Parts: sequence; structure tokens; C-alpha cells
Amino acid sequence: MQTPQNGFQSERPQQNMQTGSVTYNHGGHELNDVHEVLGGMIGALEQYAMFRGQLKNQELVQIANNQYQFMLDEYNMLVQAFSTGQDPAHGTKRYQMVNQNNESIVYGLKPSPTPKQPKQPNAIDDACISGFMLSLVKGLASSKALASTEVTNPVARRVIADSIPNGIEMAYELFLWRNKNGHYQVPQYDQQTTTAMVHAFAPATPTMH
Repeated sequence: MQTPQNGFQSERPQQNMQTGSVTYNHGGHELNDVHEVLGGMIGALEQYAMFRGQLKNQELVQIANNQYQFMLDEYNMLVQAFSTGQDPAHGTKRYQMVNQNNESIVYGLKPSPTPKQPKQPNAIDDACISGFMLSLVKGLASSKALASTEVTNPVARRVIADSIPNGIEMAYELFLWRNKNGHYQVPQYDQQTTTAMVHAFAPATPTMH
């Protein structure tokens, strides 16, 4: 075996250092991050499967079914790309909300007669479950964003990065449902503070070199 100039012998076969290897095209950090993403996707799918049988509101049932099927397809796409290094069977699709014309948001806080506290198992309802679902899709979008900056395999990186907007859309859909039904209130600053904050920045002036 040829001794490198630094005097130490390489511990790995030389072919592992080649660029573009078909059989060794993932970095170590990437493997850990993608495993974490896939594990999170499995966890979300399994929890959605449990939630769907407990939901009462039919619109929320439809949202849960729609999101489950979409996430399942995304999971299969990533598994295929990650394990083969090849493009998946189809390109990344765009998630379509169940009620695409419902983007009206209720702002402000309504006083609650009693402070919030954890509910007993027999009191878990649609408000609770929709919150669980929202946390799951928000967490997945965040973990995918972090992982996509570490993935070196171009196909896996693209599949993960392209799926992030879909997670954001699913989270927004759940927020809209929760907001409409009084489960997610949106507080606001007073008008003077809001105006001051939205006008606190100005466009940058291009500089000449």
C-alpha cells in the first residue's frame, strides 16, 4: 500500500476516497441526519394513524387523511432516493390544502374562563389532537431544513429540500383549522407598535464597486 506524504497509512480502501462513487456516496454526518429525518417521518405517520380513528370533526378527518397520504408518499420517495442514489419514481409534488379558499384569520385574544392545564386521557379531543399534528409537521419541517444543509448526496438533498415547503403548508393548514375553531388564538400589538415595527426596516441601497 502506498504511504501518504504525511507518513500515515490510510485506514480506508483508496476507492472510498473517489468522487462520485455509486456504492459509497453518503457522508457520515449525512447518514445520521437522514436517519433522524426518516425516523421522524415514521413517527409522524404512526401517530397520524392513531389520531385518525379518534377525530370527530369531519373537516379535520379529511385534513388528517390528506396529510397522511402525502407524507407516506414523501417517505417512500426519500427511502428510494437515499438507498439507491437515483431519482425517485416521480418528482416532488405540491401539497394542496383540503380547503384552499379558507385563509381568513381571526386575530385577538378571548379571555378563557379557566387557565389551561393538561387534560386527562378521556378528555383528549380534536383540539388536542390537532395540536399534536401541528407539532409533528412543524418539527419535521425544521429537522428537514437542518438535514438538507448537511446532506452531500445530490439526489437525497434535493428530495429533502423540496419537501420542506410542503411541511410548511401542512402546518399552515392545521393552524387555519385550529384558529377558525378557536383553538389557536393570535394576539396582536396595538396599532402604534405594529406600525412602528413593520416600518423599522428599509431597502438597502446597492453599492458600486
